Amino acid sequence: MATQGAHRKTVTVLFCDLAGSTALGETLDPERLRTLLARYFERMQAIVEHHGGSVEKFIGDAVMAVFGVPTVHEDDALRACRAALEMRDALPGLGLEGRIGVMTGEVVTGTEERLATGDAVNVAARLEQAAAPGEVLIGEPTLRLIRQLVEVEAVEPLALKGKSVPVAAFQLVRVQAAPERSHAGQFVGRDRELDLLRQAWERTRDESRCELVTVIGEAGVGKSRLAAELLGSIDATVCRGRCLPYGEGITYWPVVEVIKQLGVLPPDDTVTAAIRSLLRESDTPTSAEEIAWAFRKTLEHAAREGPLVAFFDDVQWGEDTFRDLVEHVALLSTGGPILLLCLARPELGERHPTWPVTLRLEPLGTDDVDRLIPTGIDVGLRARIARAAGGNPLFVQEMILMAAETDGEVVVPPTLHALLAARLDQLEADERNILERGAIEGEIFHRGAVQALAPEEPQITPRLASLVRKQLIQPDRPQLAGEDGFRFRHILIRDAAYDGLPKATRADLHARLAGWLEEHGSTLVEVAELVGYHLEQAVIYRAELGLPEDPALAAAARQHLATGGYRAARRQDYDAAVRLFERAANMSPSDVDLALETELGDVLLWTGRAAEACRRADELAERAGAAGDRIVESCARIRAGVIRLNIEPEAGSEKLARLVEEVLPAFEDAGDDMALFIAHSALGEVADMHGRSDGALEAFERAFAHARRAGHEPSTTSTVHAYLRFVGTTPVPELIEWLDANEPKGGSDQFFRAYRAWSLAKLG
Repeated sequence: MATQGAHRKTVTVLFCDLAGSTALGETLDPERLRTLLARYFERMQAIVEHHGGSVEKFIGDAVMAVFGVPTVHEDDALRACRAALEMRDALPGLGLEGRIGVMTGEVVTGTEERLATGDAVNVAARLEQAAAPGEVLIGEPTLRLIRQLVEVEAVEPLALKGKSVPVAAFQLVRVQAAPERSHAGQFVGRDRELDLLRQAWERTRDESRCELVTVIGEAGVGKSRLAAELLGSIDATVCRGRCLPYGEGITYWPVVEVIKQLGVLPPDDTVTAAIRSLLRESDTPTSAEEIAWAFRKTLEHAAREGPLVAFFDDVQWGEDTFRDLVEHVALLSTGGPILLLCLARPELGERHPTWPVTLRLEPLGTDDVDRLIPTGIDVGLRARIARAAGGNPLFVQEMILMAAETDGEVVVPPTLHALLAARLDQLEADERNILERGAIEGEIFHRGAVQALAPEEPQITPRLASLVRKQLIQPDRPQLAGEDGFRFRHILIRDAAYDGLPKATRADLHARLAGWLEEHGSTLVEVAELVGYHLEQAVIYRAELGLPEDPALAAAARQHLATGGYRAARRQDYDAAVRLFERAANMSPSDVDLALETELGDVLLWTGRAAEACRRADELAERAGAAGDRIVESCARIRAGVIRLNIEPEAGSEKLARLVEEVLPAFEDAGDDMALFIAHSALGEVADMHGRSDGALEAFERAFAHARRAGHEPSTTSTVHAYLRFVGTTPVPELIEWLDANEPKGGSDQFFRAYRAWSLAKLG
């Protein structure tokens, strides 16, 4: 199991406290009280552990239990609720009464403390305190995970200490038995697999033999749906048994279910004695070998009346003794047509590689997934659901329901998050470490990146191969030359692996990956954007953790994002440029980058967001004025004037010109080339506004010279030059020659093409 290192986990916390314990202490002899409390603690701990939880600590006469530590299970919330009701019902037998609170939430584990305190822990304790004697209160996050399996009664939202708003709570009444899996959805994309199962059934029936058929596939991929389609189309007696994931005395649980459904035993007294012992109807001792023999004889007896299917689900959770029993029946049965149909997750093959597998159920193809999504869902949402689901029908269904609750936003439903987290928690620590390092790069990742993020791991390739075998990742075409590429089987697995990492670890790994990409990603078209993204994530996570700002890290993130913004602006992808420039500016809000702010204002104008550009310039002027930075304040006021000039061409041009003339001497005295670029650009705008194109060209040439000295290359340089030459007095042949010599690389600038076409038309 993956236990090394700190991880973020979603767990369910249970608090149980005695009601009236103070009065109890007053009326009982101290020794008797001590004995009673010892029995209470022992009984509560036994119940918690029976349901797969662990007692975190005893606090006075309260019990704090956690479900999901050290190992996450997909049904931790359900386990906790079952435990809570059993604890509640056990207390009267001890002569006690108690209150219980249950809450699900995220905590950090694997630190020096066994379990970090967090909101889930605090709320569970507050729910327990708010509960009436004999009552179990659960929080809304817990209810979301088990809504179909419990009966609850809503209570008034609770004003809990430390919470700014009332907390929704529900009284837990009872936990229902697990419902049969629904098969109401379409059956698509499994015709070949269904034919294979039918062929096995026909052999069983026609040759009057016993055949073992095992279907393996990840949770939700459609194993039960496939089995239902087969069983609904054949004429046979079907008995079902399901292996349980936990609990005492569960080895023969599925066998007992099948025997009870058959309802008939052979006339052989020896068989009957073994079966009655198994059913606890007698105290006659019996062995595993005798039980297997008796079960086989029972199936053979039933099969004489007609073909029989013994259907076992979730075999990956079965005990070795149970699996030995199934193989015993498959190998030795000769008494009639018996199909042993077993469904299991990939863990069965990992734990028992010799188990015979008939069929491995793969995710559905793109067309089949599209058929599962209702026609009324728009194209964009369909594509997002299909991509996230990765061909898993259950994931498709759950995300459709979740999208309906979140106004079309595709988010991971908590039930799927719990399912995937439990799957990852079963990995060996080294394998999970590799998977998490891959998740840092993204849905597609490279072996070299993983090695860079896990330099201490000598077995990268074998562990990646193991993860491929476990159907968590698959080989994919690399995006970098000389690398091996991999892709997560679906994006939800990547997200689950990533979400399990503490934010401090994420920050460190993103920063390290950025360094690796700078060194190895030179062939990538958008390497600046990728490096900037990973540096940005490191900055964001450090800020969320309240760590001191790392100026070098923030500056590097801003530089790479801004580089991506300049590239986007030069190819006239202004929406992308706005996003990149805004993200760059957010990396270090207190450190003003005038070049960046100028570019952002320009692309906001190009995208029709002049009001936003103006607001941003005004806010910058206000901040700089408050900080006493007159140069930046003046530059921001000039930029605001330029933007307003674009909104209302006739208003404010003279005012803007006067402002520039007022501050130019201060800019020149400071030798601030960036400020001088902004000032002369503004004079060029004013000149152009008044039809003085040649004067505007002269002002912009002076501005661009200052920009070059400042180390800045405005994305609009070529476009402005071309425009002013076109509308000015530059002779047409000279203009065409200039356009040919200065068109941006690739010849894709729409303005250059237009100016050339118009110029050629003038010549013609």
